[in-house]
Order: sequence, then C-alpha cells, then structure tokens
Amino acid sequence: MPHDVAVRPDAPTTRSDGSADRPLLDARTRRRRRRLTVYGLRLAVLVGVLAFWEISVDLWFDPFFYSKPSLIWDKLVTWFTDGTAHGPIWQQIWYTLQEAVYGFVLGAIIGIVLGILLGRARLLSEVMQPFIQALNAVPRIVLSALFIIWFGLGMESKIATAFVLVFFPVFFNSFQGAREVDGNLVNNARILGASRWQVMRSIVVPSATSWILASLHTAFGFALIGAIVGEYAGATHGVGLLISSAQASFDSAGIYAGMVISTVMALVAEILLTALERRVLRWRPPSESASAAAD
Repeated sequence: MPHDVAVRPDAPTTRSDGSADRPLLDARTRRRRRRLTVYGLRLAVLVGVLAFWEISVDLWFDPFFYSKPSLIWDKLVTWFTDGTAHGPIWQQIWYTLQEAVYGFVLGAIIGIVLGILLGRARLLSEVMQPFIQALNAVPRIVLSALFIIWFGLGMESKIATAFVLVFFPVFFNSFQGAREVDGNLVNNARILGASRWQVMRSIVVPSATSWILASLHTAFGFALIGAIVGEYAGATHGVGLLISSAQASFDSAGIYAGMVISTVMALVAEILLTALERRVLRWRPPSESASAAAD
C-alpha cells in the first residue's frame, strides 16, 4: 500500500505551465528595472551637470579660472598618455594609494580594538573621555604640518595623517557598537560560565560589526583625504602634489583632474568595501526595510 504524503497547506503548488514561479520572476524583473532606472537617472544627472558646466563657462565665465569638463578631460588624457611633470601618473596614484591603504589599515585596526575595549570598560572610558575628545578637536591640517616636521616629506608623514583621520570615526563607532550590545545576552553568557574573552569574541564583536563596517565606508575616504592633504602640504610624489603644483601655476583644470582621480579611487574603494560588508554580514537575515526596498 502506498504511504500517504502530507502536503503543507502553505506549500506552493507547481503547475505544468510554471505559474508558481511567476511571482519570483516578477519580483526579479521589478528589481532589475528599478536598478536600470536608478543607473539611468544617475547618468542623466551627471550628463546634465557636465553639460551645464561646459555651456555656462563658455557663455558667462572665464575658463582660465573656472575651467570646464572638456579642458579637464584634455588634462587627464595628457597625464595618462604623456605623464606629469613629476613622473608617470600611475606612479603618483600608486604612491597616494599606498599611503591611504596603510593609514586606513592601521587606523581601522587600532580604532576597532580601542573602541571595543573602552566601550566595555566603563571606568576607563570615563577617565579617557576628555583626552580623546581633546585630541579629536585638534585641526587635522595642524597635525599634518607637525607630521611633516617629525617624519619628513616621505610616505611616513602622509600615513600618519591618514591614520589620524581614520582612527577617530572608527573608534567612536566601535565604542558605540560595544556599548549597544544587549545586556541580557552578556548576562546569560556569564551565567552559563563564559569567560570575558568568550563574551567579547562571541557576543560583543558580532554585535558591533554593523557599527564598525558603517564607519569603514567613510574611513577610506578620510584616508585618501589625509594622504592628499599631507602631499599638498609637502611631498615628492602623489596626487596631492599634482594638485599643489597645479594650484601654484593657476592650472584649474589640473586641480579638477586631481580631484577626479581621487574621487574615482574613493568610489572603487567603496565598491570593494560594500562587497566585503555583504560577505561578512551574510549570516544576518535581511531587515524588513531592506526587503521592502528590494521589492
């Protein structure tokens, strides 16, 4: 005798024409169309802004002072084909990228560690709070000048500037993430005999991950800013040196070209960090707002 097969009342029934898959296909189609619409509107905004800039300079402004997209494009083509006055453009980009990456990695690691530790140590955080806020209030351009005096015009002074700009946002986010951990989870883990290290590794760090990753998105941009500001103050290589040289010779197109290169570097880093965030947070179920936005 064949056994009866229990059918769940909420299980979708599949028909021969595949109609059960239509809702899923429709949702994917809507997401694809929305993505294409967003990209199309972004492109339209960019083209509109560049066209208005080009036309307005030709009609009302002096291109020597304000430049325009066509002149900036010519400058970029010259840099990438013939090089710059300070060497090949790829050498300048690579130099700046190294400074930003080193400063980003050091600032992120130290900021995460100290932020989590002070976030869980109430007494120590209260003692250190005014000193940390005082350091955070120091103008970064002043520190950049001091770093050049201390470390010279080489890469070390730019890494130090990038480190300072990265450390504080990562530190404060990590600190707040460690403070926002559910106290019931921590108390239950301690009742079950978990050590402080086990609580930190299994509860505190995963709970603060979202806060940390949110700060990393802006932190690399700060690292680039730190590297370029340090190069602008004094350097032998880098994108900041190109901007400084262009400013000294009243080459507005060169200033904008350096800004374009730094912006592209920041956007590429943002794409990589977004992919890393999705991979790290793959264990977390999507929120209701994210699901609603996807639909």
